[in-house]
Amino acid sequence: RMDRSAEGAMFDFDPRRLEKLAALRESGVEPYPNGHNVTHRLAELIEAGGDKDDATLKEEVLTEFRIAGRLRFKNEMGKAGFARIQDESGRIQIFVRKNDLGEEAFDAIWKKLDLGDWVWARGTLMRTRKGELSLRCAELQLYAKCIESLPDKHKGFTDPEQRQRMRYLDLFINEDTRETFRKRSMIVRGLRNYFDGQGFMEVETPMLQAIPGGANARPFVTHHNALGMEMFLRVAPELYLKRLVVGGFERVYELNRNFRNEGVSLRHNPEFTMLEFYQAHATYIDLMDHTEVLVTELAEKVAGSLQIPYGDDVVDYSRPWRRASMEELITELAGVANPWDLEELRSRWIELHPEDAEADLPKTVGKWFEQFFDVHVEPTLVNPTFVTGYPTEISPLSRRNDERPEIVDRFELFVARQEIANGFSELNDPVDQAARFQAQADAKSSGDDEAMFFDADYVRALSYGMPPTAGEGIGVDRLAMLLTGQTSIREVVLFPALRQKASAPAEDGAE
Repeated sequence: RMDRSAEGAMFDFDPRRLEKLAALRESGVEPYPNGHNVTHRLAELIEAGGDKDDATLKEEVLTEFRIAGRLRFKNEMGKAGFARIQDESGRIQIFVRKNDLGEEAFDAIWKKLDLGDWVWARGTLMRTRKGELSLRCAELQLYAKCIESLPDKHKGFTDPEQRQRMRYLDLFINEDTRETFRKRSMIVRGLRNYFDGQGFMEVETPMLQAIPGGANARPFVTHHNALGMEMFLRVAPELYLKRLVVGGFERVYELNRNFRNEGVSLRHNPEFTMLEFYQAHATYIDLMDHTEVLVTELAEKVAGSLQIPYGDDVVDYSRPWRRASMEELITELAGVANPWDLEELRSRWIELHPEDAEADLPKTVGKWFEQFFDVHVEPTLVNPTFVTGYPTEISPLSRRNDERPEIVDRFELFVARQEIANGFSELNDPVDQAARFQAQADAKSSGDDEAMFFDADYVRALSYGMPPTAGEGIGVDRLAMLLTGQTSIREVVLFPALRQKASAPAEDGAE
């Protein structure tokens, strides 16, 4: 056991592995060297080799390659041997001979290599008798020693929790995992490219906030020692981004982290990535148009198709997408003839759910809309659907509809039975905003932990005048889930939040 931290926590190294390290050093081999020049990735060797035969390689591909990779397979054959190594770009076979390396390097390095070790090699391309492209090594070095056991090559490394706890192991063992995160990177890059191309400016707003605003959510609370004040990790950047619109930046976006101290599930991680963008002189309808174009472009680039499997469904992203109001969907899918009638809402609910006859049921139309929608509508929305017509009561930052003040100019995008985006024409009337903040503050004082705080500075900002503006937030993690076919958010977050454990060993049957 060796001390691994200032707190005195211990880590159990395998004594046999430590003995190997000591033996290597005693023989003059440094297990963690530095300074070797790597000139090519393995994919470049594969490209250079193409379909050329051995004779052509020797005549035309005269480059001496210097490469590095992790040892995934080794086959010793007396005075020669083969191995396969892997880097981020791919895998290739290497061929070693004692006559090429020299007796000292062959015995002290090649014979002492274990699966998982990083190796550095210098050599030229060849093709074996069986036709496999290989690097014939003129020099071989240990690049970084692995002193942990790898998962059994037959069982693999498949347990979801272990893979998420040990993502470093998951990434070099499982190609599917690497591909998922390559696609996530494409999605993030595609989001930035789209908004940069539309004339938006990327900005950064505070992660630590004195007042957490922009969403109905429970924040993480911390304390700033120097300022002597309670602060919060942001639940959303919305109110700061709209301050920028007041200040004259008419198209802004931020792609960054939000934090919500709430449950963990297949769709929720307490730390998540959100894209929010705001466009002056636009309405929520303009944002729906943006979103349709953006997501369909990403689907084609990332998945190569507009029909993408997701769980038991195949989601069809073909345009145009359906646009329907909450009341229309509640009428259609829950059989409520007049969704604005409190008595009818209650009686229809009890008719559908007789076990709730004595339950504490919603008292307002807005809360009823949420309850009917969550239970009877959302589970049916597989293909992309923009849901509009949200009650004003449950939309404290949205602009009231000019013709129907009981609803706001807002939409949410649902795909594969989950919300992906939320957008609306922004409320820019400071007096109305102050009244809605007060209603939220009253709800918080009555015990609603997710109700918003009263943000007086934001009301002051609106008082200087914000032009008609529309804004939207898109959940990047959920979008990545959809476009990569992953049904758990933990599969698209490199290091998801997990309950702490004392240790996370490799799977049983490690080599």
